[in-house]
Amino acid sequence: MLSPRYHREIPQRYRLEAGKCTGCGKIHFPPRSVCKECGGRAFEMEKLPSKGKVLTCTTVEIPPAEFDDQKPYVNAIVELENGVRLTCMVAEAPPDEVDVGTEVELVFRRLRCGREWEVLQYGYKAVVV
Repeated sequence: MLSPRYHREIPQRYRLEAGKCTGCGKIHFPPRSVCKECGGRAFEMEKLPSKGKVLTCTTVEIPPAEFDDQKPYVNAIVELENGVRLTCMVAEAPPDEVDVGTEVELVFRRLRCGREWEVLQYGYKAVVV
């Protein structure tokens, strides 16, 4: 059984928080315990910008069962304004409107639900600006 509290307490999922190394300034998303640049172990939390652009994307026509109600959808690698890259679903846009270079903004949306999930899961998705 999934714990609703566990999923609510993942700050990078709900508040887009990353770990910024206090030694070299490298931003890690999701946060890490050791900096891959300098090996430092001291981090401060930093809120990520919500705007970015699509670096690459693919359309999913045959999704896993829990995403069947959202098909077809686009998964993309998005580079945020500060250079951090993340993978996310592009919502509220037909696949032909999303391409490399498309300006997007990260928003809070339902990720998935279904009979096997006891809790609705929410997190970030991208929408075309």
